[in-house]
Amino acid sequence: MGKEQLAALARIIDQQLAEGWDNAVVGAWSIRYDGKRQVLYFEKCEDGIYCEERPTVIDLLGNVIDRGGPLIPVEEA
Repeated sequence: MGKEQLAALARIIDQQLAEGWDNAVVGAWSIRYDGKRQVLYFEKCEDGIYCEERPTVIDLLGNVIDRGGPLIPVEEA
């Protein structure tokens, strides 16, 4: 990542934390940058192996492309 991408990452984290506990990045174990798509993936996999959720995807402007969520649909009671 370059300087612009790191600045975007800092801005995105600040924006998400300002939303309180119900934000798109809580629970992320790692952050991955995709230069081709110009997005950040907030991975929710323990040690990069065990995943219960798909990652949150946010573009460099701070738009949440995919909030992430369970890999297996959860049935409501």
